[in-house]
Amino acid sequence: MIRSIVLASVAALAVAGCDSGAETPAQESAATSQENGGANSAPPPPPQLPGQLVRAFAGTELPELQFGDPEGNTLNLGELDTPVLVNLWATWCVPCVVEMPALDQLAAEMDGELKVLTISQDNRGADVVVPFFAQRDFQYLEQWLDPRNDLAVAFSDGGLLPVTVLFDGDGKELLRVAGGYEWDSEEAIAQVREALDSEASQSAS
Repeated sequence: MIRSIVLASVAALAVAGCDSGAETPAQESAATSQENGGANSAPPPPPQLPGQLVRAFAGTELPELQFGDPEGNTLNLGELDTPVLVNLWATWCVPCVVEMPALDQLAAEMDGELKVLTISQDNRGADVVVPFFAQRDFQYLEQWLDPRNDLAVAFSDGGLLPVTVLFDGDGKELLRVAGGYEWDSEEAIAQVREALDSEASQSAS
């Protein structure tokens, strides 16, 4: 269930998400850089609220980036042709760790409808991700690694983790959540399906 945010305070951010200061200074995100686009640029979207759905970035394209896993397999985001939920997480981020089982359940519930990709932002990559997975019984989550934090730069506002972004089959963003979220809840699953169905209906019309 989505928690209502009463005050956008530092304490709220600490509870709902982790910033990248645990490993490296946060790099300026794509969303933040829009603020410096000049007088003729469009006004920036409203700030992301931890743990809440945000649709202000709808239409943002899935970047054509390539990642690897500990076994040497590669993933090219630009070649995906199916709806995908991209989750940026790190082993040092408590809300990230807490929501991982829920993401695994979501992947199970929507198997065949949606691909759930958990992409680690740990600078140490496989050295910390492999032991983390070894201690848990995830059935659907895979160990994709982004040690350079390319995706965090593109999608994490101020370095906040976790960040989860839903893309349609054409690689266009539908919604995102900054902060932890109960992805296995009936409400979350319904919202994901609603977003995918709505986009499919618009494409067909």
